[in-house]
Amino acid sequence: MSGGKQPVVGIIGMGDMGRMYAKRLKAGGIDTIYVCDKPESHESLKKELEGTGIIPLPNGHAVSRSSDFIIYSVEAAALTAVVREYGPSTKIGAVVAGQTSVKAPEKEAFEKYLPEDVGITSVHSLHGPTVTTEGQPLIIIHHRGPESNVKMVEDVFRSFKSRYVHLSYEEHDSVTANTQAVTHAAFLSMGTAWKHSASYPWETARYVSGVEVVKVNITLRIYSAKWHVYAGLALLNPSAQTQIQQYAKSVTELFKLMVENREQELSDRVWESREKVFGWKRNEEPSTGSSSTAEGQIRDPILLSEDILNQFSLNSKSNSGGGKQQSSPNSHLSLLAMVDCWSKLGIRPYEHLAVAGTPVFMLWIGVAEYLFRSPTLLASAIQAGLSDRVHRPDDIEFVVAARGWSECVSFGNFELYKRRFEETSNFFSPRFEEATKLGGRMIKAIQDMQSGKKTDGQPNVQ
Repeated sequence: MSGGKQPVVGIIGMGDMGRMYAKRLKAGGIDTIYVCDKPESHESLKKELEGTGIIPLPNGHAVSRSSDFIIYSVEAAALTAVVREYGPSTKIGAVVAGQTSVKAPEKEAFEKYLPEDVGITSVHSLHGPTVTTEGQPLIIIHHRGPESNVKMVEDVFRSFKSRYVHLSYEEHDSVTANTQAVTHAAFLSMGTAWKHSASYPWETARYVSGVEVVKVNITLRIYSAKWHVYAGLALLNPSAQTQIQQYAKSVTELFKLMVENREQELSDRVWESREKVFGWKRNEEPSTGSSSTAEGQIRDPILLSEDILNQFSLNSKSNSGGGKQQSSPNSHLSLLAMVDCWSKLGIRPYEHLAVAGTPVFMLWIGVAEYLFRSPTLLASAIQAGLSDRVHRPDDIEFVVAARGWSECVSFGNFELYKRRFEETSNFFSPRFEEATKLGGRMIKAIQDMQSGKKTDGQPNVQ
């Protein structure tokens, strides 16, 4: 605030992100931090935070009246009700932010329930609570109040060493939808399809090497998180809803071309989407060191070589006998549909990597780039879709799952989303810890490669 005085920070909502914010801000030198959770959790929160210097208050009214910078860290579905309850108590001249993944409802709630003498400079850390904040994008949205509020927010988060990205509310929702909606839909659908197949993908010979390893690890990483992390984007962001519906349509239409053996139509559609999204002509082999986007920008490929990817397999027998275990030919319907969807909607996700380019986001987009970068791999996927019968049962389950997730999102029901998510999450839960470790190693390997470091091979985790 003015005169160099350090602001008092208040956090309403002490879930995983709220706790991370409170602890890291305290460690970073913020003297006074007030927090609260649901009133019935007050006593347990006091015991948990005893001796930390973080001060729990009974409710959001107390936090709002006492703090200069107030962060609402609650689920997107509950935000409006929480702001309606506590917003009117906000201290005169305070600045309010919301740490939510979808901003349209937040903007509406803040404008409706916060006093007019309160500033709005919101934030969004584009990573989960267990990931380091250093170097990660931290979006800052200055919506109402003097420009000096922006510097105050930047100073509060200085210890995070995050990369500040300044956007409007509308720009934020557009960027997050374009980088996350389709990828979420794809990997949520993969998990649901494998669950209904009643088989773990790493226990078969079909998903043990190369890009298959990435698909399995990303799927498990998504399902190891809490359901509401993804529900807010899907159910409350209009752009995301449109994209998820188109993704299900792309999955269905491509699968019909496969089963009807309409080779020319399928081939033309896939190669056209490759050119529109990645900028590569049909059968063009991009140079080894770089690739060019549809805007003519030159960039390095995101993923690693197949030999390195194979090191992160969840299949403990993938290297048994000393030989290299290969996956059988696969249509990669999930990835073909992902790029087809981007093509149909005119979305070029590379445009947003500079803003939302966290390692996990890059991994999601990179798995599609990996397939489409190689004309040989892509042609093999097209042929597999037409003739392979090994993966056909999985593809059928995937089509049903993608359409099911699209319908779930169209209903706009959080409880339905939660039930559908947790049914699959419970199926995979025995392997979450291992997948999280492997996913972290994979992300580090990609970061090391992109920074020019040598990536040393490591054996599979047994």
